[in-house]
Amino acid sequence: MPDTEWKEQLKNFVNTKERVQKFINLTEAEEEAIDNMKTTWGTTPYFASLMDKDDPNCPIRRQIVPNRLEMENTFGMQDYLVWKENRATEEKRPDTIARQYTDRVAFTVSQFCGIYCRHCFRKELVVDQDLKFSFDVDEGIRWIAEHEEIRDVLVTGGDPLLFSDDKLEYLIRKLEEIPHVEMIRFGSRAPVVLPQRVTPGLKKVLEGNRRVPIWLNTQVNHPKEITEETKKAVYGLMTSGVNVGNQAVLLKGINDDVPTFRELHQKLLRTRIRPYYVFYCEPAPGIDHFRTPVEKGAELIRDAIRGHTTGLAQPMYAIATNIGKIPLMPDYYIKGKDDEFYTLCNYKGETTKIPNIPE
Repeated sequence: MPDTEWKEQLKNFVNTKERVQKFINLTEAEEEAIDNMKTTWGTTPYFASLMDKDDPNCPIRRQIVPNRLEMENTFGMQDYLVWKENRATEEKRPDTIARQYTDRVAFTVSQFCGIYCRHCFRKELVVDQDLKFSFDVDEGIRWIAEHEEIRDVLVTGGDPLLFSDDKLEYLIRKLEEIPHVEMIRFGSRAPVVLPQRVTPGLKKVLEGNRRVPIWLNTQVNHPKEITEETKKAVYGLMTSGVNVGNQAVLLKGINDDVPTFRELHQKLLRTRIRPYYVFYCEPAPGIDHFRTPVEKGAELIRDAIRGHTTGLAQPMYAIATNIGKIPLMPDYYIKGKDDEFYTLCNYKGETTKIPNIPE
């Protein structure tokens, strides 16, 4: 894919009323939100072309176009990102470093995206831009180098794949030179919203039998987001030695029904993307309208995935918090036990027994 094509996509970013009207017929409510809300929004022409022209409930359209409901905030936490990423602790860290674990960090290198998701948990930083960070990459690399307990670095943003090939090569090389770094992970929606980014130049940056393996997790929330272009991009990443996983967000009215949820995870596997997480929609401010009851994700995995399709399609359902990711899967399958047996239940409600082995 030509190196210029992805840059043209960004040059023609769909972030004005005039540009978005080339793709959809705006409702009065959508026009009002665009005209009156001070918010960063938009996406690539490629991803915008996947919106339904006349349906305001289109699952892609709802992730792109601002909504007045973002002004309402009953359940979202103020200063959410500072809380969630432990940025108000006694430990002195650069703005680029977020931490919930001892041995790994999120390295936030940019605030620019190929889509400004309306449900973004970094909304205060990326979408509303009320929170101001310094994105000094070298400062972050020096901090990681000084902390020998850090073995795993998640490079995130914004979207780090919007960096130039040269800047990405520099970033990867500097991290790889740190002896205690054992893994580099990228968080990027580029394979979904900007598949043109997977160019020969990018693949050359990523490829090779590196000392430090590179992983990439993307975010696909609805099967409509997966196209032939995304399939080609994912295959290009895999042939460069990069494994690709998916971290979906459970979104009300977008992927919270059984047929959609099942098709999403089956289509991910058909695209060579491994379902990894489904995240409960975090309590960031201004995204109440996307949230389901907490139990919903576990119910969807039970009713749409377990026993209904291959276990490879089953993600882990969790919520990301200030103390790390917490699984939200209740135990639907152990129905009881006595001194001799456990009673187990499958997806059809059928039961069986296995021995209860003492310690």
